[in-house]
Amino acid sequence: MSLPEAAAGRDEQRMLSIVKRQQIQDFLFHKITLTFSLIVLVALLGIIVSLFVNAWPAFQKFGFEFIWRVEWDIVNEEFGAAIAVVGTLVSATIALLIAVPLSFGVALFLTETCPVWLRRPLGTAVELLAAVPSIIYGMFGLFIFAPLFAEHGQPALQSTLGQMPLIGTFFGGAMNGIGILAAGLVLAFMVLPFVAAVMRDVFEIVPPILRESAYGLGCTTWEVVRNVVLPYTQKGVVGGVMLGLGRALGETMAVTFVIGNSNKLSASLFAPGTSIASTLANEFGEAADMHMSALFGLGFLLFVITFFVLAIAKVMLIRAEKAKGN
Repeated sequence: MSLPEAAAGRDEQRMLSIVKRQQIQDFLFHKITLTFSLIVLVALLGIIVSLFVNAWPAFQKFGFEFIWRVEWDIVNEEFGAAIAVVGTLVSATIALLIAVPLSFGVALFLTETCPVWLRRPLGTAVELLAAVPSIIYGMFGLFIFAPLFAEHGQPALQSTLGQMPLIGTFFGGAMNGIGILAAGLVLAFMVLPFVAAVMRDVFEIVPPILRESAYGLGCTTWEVVRNVVLPYTQKGVVGGVMLGLGRALGETMAVTFVIGNSNKLSASLFAPGTSIASTLANEFGEAADMHMSALFGLGFLLFVITFFVLAIAKVMLIRAEKAKGN
């Protein structure tokens, strides 16, 4: 065999060795990533199953009525989730109604109109707000926000919105600074930096050429945002809102400090109430038997609520994508 033929044979063997090694690496990489994904799925299924199994005695005793029962009598072991579910949904809705528009404005300012010298420190401040522990928000809400809200906020709301027909009932009652509305406002403070940070990040990924083309055609800033930025970043914006909603639905300590922790239903947003998370935090340490099962039932319902909210958001995105395609 000549030297060139020998060299060619060695090169071919070397290439075959490299290809074989790459195939092994790809196989291992695929299996490792698949294992990581399955671990997440198994953990999720484990959480669902453990919640349902521990909640089964309560579901078996009260049936579907457990969802809309308002009784929460620990002594006589009569439990219902209605009060906690209503408090969770109402406080989270209030938080989103306040936080989403403000977050959109913050993100829009940071990406479209903010001076360059202010963009970095203001963005860092928003990210730092997201890093504040929830118990700090709870302490702020109880010791600083609640007294100010009772002295200035609630009287103003009662003298204006409280005098209007239909909605006036929501702003009546005692003004002590804590209750469903106070919990919703504190949650809005917590949710805002998360949603604003996500919106800012997705707004920044819009290709500059799209913005420049729209401005070149004579569009205003709002027209660029409405017709270019929002359609391009729709999925990211919805994802940010869902992230904020998930945080609001499951928040525990901040809500526990300011919601009042009262198992009573009232039409007034000033009245104290409770949420699923705050009920679990307050009662889990001393629960036993049917009481413990009822608390697991509340946890399972919170999981179901979160699942349905995310499913609805996914359906909305799918329909929006189909509408664009048509």
